[in-house]
Amino acid sequence: MCVRFWLRAAVAVAIAFTLSSCAQTKLAVYTVKHLIPGPEAGGEYKVGQPYEIDGIWYEPSVDPFYNETGIASWYGHPFHGQRTANGEIYDMNALTVAHKTLPMPSYVRVTNLENGRSLILKVNDRGPFVHGRIVDVSHRAAQLLGFAEKGTARMHVQAVPGPARTVVADRAAARAVAVDVLPPPAKVDAPQRAAPLAFLDELLPPEVTLVNVPNTDLYVQAGAFANYDRADALRRMLEPLGNVAVSTVVVGDRQFYRVRIGPLDSLPRADTTLAIVMAQGHPEARIVVD
Repeated sequence: MCVRFWLRAAVAVAIAFTLSSCAQTKLAVYTVKHLIPGPEAGGEYKVGQPYEIDGIWYEPSVDPFYNETGIASWYGHPFHGQRTANGEIYDMNALTVAHKTLPMPSYVRVTNLENGRSLILKVNDRGPFVHGRIVDVSHRAAQLLGFAEKGTARMHVQAVPGPARTVVADRAAARAVAVDVLPPPAKVDAPQRAAPLAFLDELLPPEVTLVNVPNTDLYVQAGAFANYDRADALRRMLEPLGNVAVSTVVVGDRQFYRVRIGPLDSLPRADTTLAIVMAQGHPEARIVVD
C-alpha cells in the first residue's frame, strides 16, 4: 500500500507524538492516571494486576534485573498534588518516576545518555502511556538530569536495591538551593556523547553522579519474531520508510528476529515513523535506543 496514504492516515497521530515531548501536554496520560486510582489515604506497596491502555496490555511484575534504554519524558503540573497509582501524593519536586510495570515503590538508576548525569529515583506511579516513552520522571528529576527544558532525552533505566537507597531521595529537598545552580546540559555536536567536564562535578548536588556513556542511535522496532520468514516479510513491507533490517537476538535460550528501522536522525522523525508503523497494524512497535 502506498506509503503516502499511511503518512496521511497517521499524520494526526504523529503530531500528537511530537507534541508529547513535553510531558505537561499529555492529556491522555492525565486521564490514564485517574483510571488507575490509589487508596483513599497514603501510599502502599503495590505490584498490581495486568491492565489495558489503548489496546495494549501491561503486566506489572517484580523485576530486580530490569534494564532498558529508551526515551524518557517528565511531568509536573497538573499532576502535582494528585494521587499516584499506589496512593501517594505526587510531588513534582521529589525524586520520583512513573513506570508501566515495576512495583511501587521500587528504585531505579536513571542515566541521561546525552550528558552522563545519573540519579536514583523512586517508582511511585504508572506511565507514561505515550508511545515511544519508557519512563516519566518528576520535574525536579528532569532538572537534575539536565533535560527539563528539552522535554525528552535518551535514557538508561536499571533496577537497584531499594530500602538502603531511600535516604538519597529524602535528602533532595534539603539541597534544593544547590540544585538551582545546576549548569545547563552540555550541547553535543559530535557523535561522541561524553560525560560533562570534570569541573562541573563540583556544581552538581550529591544526588547526581557523572558516568561515561556510549554512543547510541535511535530505531523503531516494528516487531520481533521466532520465525525468520515473518520478520523478512515485515521488512519488505516497511522498506519504503527507510533503512530496514532484520537482526538476531537471543533471549534466554531462544533466538528471535527483530525488525528495525533506522538509525533515525531525530526523535521527531522516530515518533513519526513509529506512528506510521503502528497505523499499519503493529501496535506494539516501539522506539529503541541502541
